Amino acid sequence: MEKLKNKRIAILVADGFEEIELSSPKEALELAGAKTDVISPSKTKVRSKNGDEWSKDYPVDIDLQNAEENKYDALLLPGGVINPDKLRTNKTATALINAFWERGKPIAAICHGPQLLINADLVRDKKMTSVEAIKIDLINAGAKWEDAEVVIDDGLITSRTPEDLPAFNKAIVRAFSK
Repeated sequence: MEKLKNKRIAILVADGFEEIELSSPKEALELAGAKTDVISPSKTKVRSKNGDEWSKDYPVDIDLQNAEENKYDALLLPGGVINPDKLRTNKTATALINAFWERGKPIAAICHGPQLLINADLVRDKKMTSVEAIKIDLINAGAKWEDAEVVIDDGLITSRTPEDLPAFNKAIVRAFSK
């Protein structure tokens, strides 16, 4: 069943994203009928990590400078340690995230991905989860952190780690289909 037919999903990443946190949700979204675009400040390709090791290069569909929120129905923010750290101080990246939020479009983030939501000033008073390493960062930014596979609050879908991907993928397909 193609729950996401005619839906376009933006996936925002920089070099150093956790590979499975892009590949698994991307596959789930596409199997549900969505068209996905990898958006990055890297112009042609972006490099993943598999744990501590550098892994595959992925093609970039849209350069971040040319990305427009109005062409998409939802936003996915994979984690990894390096990726969100590079993106969270990128004003174009935070502006894009805020554009999705201001128009009521769902945003999903896993692992370290919620760090981007801190810099976009979207976590205050929101129920969220994340990898344990950024729990205190989220709490200090005003989030109500929970230790759960997936937490959904007001259009924000967050998850902890790759072990939670089956639940995260189901939750984003459901949330993005609305």
